[in-house]
Amino acid sequence: MQWNSWGEFFAMGGYAGYVWGSFGLTLLALAWEVFALGLRRRKAIGRVRQVQSWAGQGLEHKE
Repeated sequence: MQWNSWGEFFAMGGYAGYVWGSFGLTLLALAWEVFALGLRRRKAIGRVRQVQSWAGQGLEHKE
């Protein structure tokens, strides 16, 4: 496809809603994944520290 102006490029031949919407949803999903990864990391580090503190006290973890 060939565009003669930036306006035509951003309009994407009448499919701008689909094209830019898909880009937006993809970026939103990637941002959410980075955020969720940070939460999972903090939770895992907390668990490791908790188990280490139990080991230092001579306690065993029982679930």
